[in-house]
Amino acid sequence: MKRVWFLVLVAIFFASCGYKPTNIYTKKVLGDSIYVDVSISRVDPQNSVLITDAINQAVITKFRSKLVSKESATTKMYVSLKSVNFKPIQYDNNGYVIAYKTLVSLNTKYIDKSGKQRVINSYGDYDFSIEANSVISDNKRFDAIKFAALKSIDELISKISVRGVMGDKK
Repeated sequence: MKRVWFLVLVAIFFASCGYKPTNIYTKKVLGDSIYVDVSISRVDPQNSVLITDAINQAVITKFRSKLVSKESATTKMYVSLKSVNFKPIQYDNNGYVIAYKTLVSLNTKYIDKSGKQRVINSYGDYDFSIEANSVISDNKRFDAIKFAALKSIDELISKISVRGVMGDKK
């Protein structure tokens, strides 16, 4: 019985504090159907494909919207990979790099459901370690870029949500 009352109180708390999930605010800006076009980098096509998959997954799971063709979309989103950088962040006693920070920068241009065009730059980072005096393996590099890109997409979602909360003020 105590457990039921506790759950009721928690439900009342969330209902009374005005909490709304992020996807409510992003839908205000983007609508229900989104077309996504990720430009493929000639220098790094693997990462572009990875970012395409991550953006598509975010549209479905985080925006709670549908991926549709360009003609039937309420919002058109164009994403490009601006940069991928690896910076050493930790050295061992002999001066060899043992940890890196991956920095991913995305440029997103979107035309929202009201027809306004906006540009958002988002950034993500990811730290990882390697063996001293060794090179970054393809798997570690790929994973680092993947996780940094996911953080960049999370920042993009946050910035779009803020637009939904603020309306046209921002």
